[in-house]
Amino acid sequence: MTEFTVKLADIPLRIRTIHPELRHFLRDWLSAEEPELTLEMQPADIERERQLDAENRALEGLPPSRSSDCNLEMLAVYRKLAEELVERDILLFHGSVIAVDGKAYLFTAKSGTGKSTHTRLWREAFGQRAVMINDDKPLLRVGEGGVTAYGTPWNGKHRLGGNLSAPLKALCVLTRDERNHIERITLEDAFPMLFQQCYQPEQAEKIPRVLTLLERLGKTVGLYRLGCNMEPEAAIISYQGMQEEET
Repeated sequence: MTEFTVKLADIPLRIRTIHPELRHFLRDWLSAEEPELTLEMQPADIERERQLDAENRALEGLPPSRSSDCNLEMLAVYRKLAEELVERDILLFHGSVIAVDGKAYLFTAKSGTGKSTHTRLWREAFGQRAVMINDDKPLLRVGEGGVTAYGTPWNGKHRLGGNLSAPLKALCVLTRDERNHIERITLEDAFPMLFQQCYQPEQAEKIPRVLTLLERLGKTVGLYRLGCNMEPEAAIISYQGMQEEET
């Protein structure tokens, strides 16, 4: 068993893992602070991830993957982390977060829509003004006065992002379209996608907390829908469209 402390979303936590490689995976988040909670992994956690993976792939008509026990443990750590942090007003969300001039913008959509492609257009358009926070699974601390987006080690196949954070200015639901256009949407319009894209706890008693946090998020940051054709101008149109004052 390997034991170390990391700090994620400003929460120091001790992790006890079976595979020492996980310490390297989490190296940029290592911390010397006194942990507030402990996550201890067991062989059963790995086997459960293997079963879940097989079930999900079967639904897609795919054979079981050959993921290593180490990779499965990484997923198990992420699952346990998400379960714990919701009690601390922190959601693990599926999306791509980029910051420009110190303010973060989160793009979410169904897999394959082009979230990573769109934030690449932002990096190309804004150069050094733009910094990737996380390209796949950021953490969102949902406070009464605002939302902060944090990078995590689970940052997508391109490994974009780091141990960074920024106040979240807007959340945008990305869709594909022949022309680029962006419009403000209501929380009611956005809620189904928000709920689908955030981690949903396995413990049913925690679901009301998630719903409360999503409602608070939707009332705190701007919500938008972007129709995007992935041409370079899409970055400018989406950025300018999200600069209106919050109401």
